[in-house]
Amino acid sequence: MAAAANPPDNELNDDDLARNRFRKAMARKKRKEREAEGEIKELNITAMMDIMTIILVFLIKSYTASSVTITPSEDIRPPLSTTRLTPKDTIAITVTPRHILVGDKVKATLEKNMQPRADEMQGKLILPVDAALKKEVEKLKYIAERNPSAPFMREVSIIGDRKIPYEVLSSVLYTAGQNELENFRFVVISSADQ
Repeated sequence: MAAAANPPDNELNDDDLARNRFRKAMARKKRKEREAEGEIKELNITAMMDIMTIILVFLIKSYTASSVTITPSEDIRPPLSTTRLTPKDTIAITVTPRHILVGDKVKATLEKNMQPRADEMQGKLILPVDAALKKEVEKLKYIAERNPSAPFMREVSIIGDRKIPYEVLSSVLYTAGQNELENFRFVVISSADQ
């Protein structure tokens, strides 16, 4: 007669019992490992941060501003135009019937005839505006040295009332040109907005 392949547990010796227990333990361990492979044991925060950073960069790049902030003033009315170009963020010189502003700070006062005061002029150069533009240009050059993605573009935006005399506008442009600002942009109101 042939011997049974797997004798009952009570007929096994100690070595065979230990071997059977070991096999069952290994089978249980492998079964648990297979079940655990389908589960997420821990959250990979690095990958999630990478995704969020990419989304943030995409959103910032896709955000565009369609207007320039003009210093609110009752006495300034820029000319109308049919242009569809979007304004750029540059140094802004605002010319109202009473003042010349660099950024949002008054730098020169205009007389009743809309001309700069004589003590603030040196030929066509408007001295207080010249000093303010020098500071702004130095600041932009400093930024450009340390950040190659923000080069110094030599641009200035002129925001002016539609009734400014050409002589005043010419002096403002001359002063800007003396400070390496050679690309002029005139801010206008779109006629579609009126």
